[in-house]
Amino acid sequence: MKGFSPAVFVRGMAMGAADVVPGVSGGTVAFITGIYDELIESLKSVNLQALKTLTKSGPAAFWQYINGWFLLSLMSGVVVSVLSLARIISYGLQEYPLPLAALFFGLILASALIVFRQIPQSRRQLVWLIFGVVFAVAIGELRPAELSATPLTLFLSGALAICAMILPGISGSFILLLLGMYKPVIDAVKHIELVSLLCFVAGCGVGLMLFVRVLSWLMHHHRPPLLAVLTGILLGSLTIIWPWKFDAHGHLLSESLAPGWQNVMPWEYAQQADSQLLLSLIIAALGVLLVLLLERMAKT
Repeated sequence: MKGFSPAVFVRGMAMGAADVVPGVSGGTVAFITGIYDELIESLKSVNLQALKTLTKSGPAAFWQYINGWFLLSLMSGVVVSVLSLARIISYGLQEYPLPLAALFFGLILASALIVFRQIPQSRRQLVWLIFGVVFAVAIGELRPAELSATPLTLFLSGALAICAMILPGISGSFILLLLGMYKPVIDAVKHIELVSLLCFVAGCGVGLMLFVRVLSWLMHHHRPPLLAVLTGILLGSLTIIWPWKFDAHGHLLSESLAPGWQNVMPWEYAQQADSQLLLSLIIAALGVLLVLLLERMAKT
């Protein structure tokens, strides 16, 4: 890449939008748009060798070594998306939860299909796929904890959430929700609370630089089992993003993924409120078509 890429910038915006939503992963967007491997390798290249290249060969060689234009294009899109869409996504989750959840359900379902097609078919990979499903369902059964938003908890939450964000299928926002840190982080973004944001971003940076090396090694040496696990995680995460939910008392949720939530069938939901079933099915189908379209565009 010789300069700033608008196409990669748009992919970054899509990743940022996905990462704002509990249950949807920016890593999934990177995977289905065909930039996942390049993203992992580019992030991995930000290391001590890159610093040596900077000191010995200068900024131009350093920029080329870390695939700088790709990272700048992508990360600019992520940042712009998070800053501009945090309010919109939060509003959508509050005012139009069913159609929005249905859209994400379709996106994730189609993403699982795309990843599954890249796995060599064998009983061993099936076992790994089932493991991924069980893992994701188990994560979904966890209920939000309560942590105080201190510089340390923000840093540690960022380090943990970024590991989930880079994996297709696991939502970093959902991890924040489980830790009780989702609202503090979203509020910090909305109100530009610099100290809180710096602590969180620092944690993300440290966590990303450590985890991306493990992920790169797995992609190179154990790609089929990893893809099988990720497919299972995508399928299992559908239980998290399922649109129709009640709270622990069998009533409509007062907030997204509130403690004690449980999935119900649309006709059970319809006993208390409009299930918007037809609209949700149409939007979910559009989500599937959108992912398939993105995949085709990425191959051209």
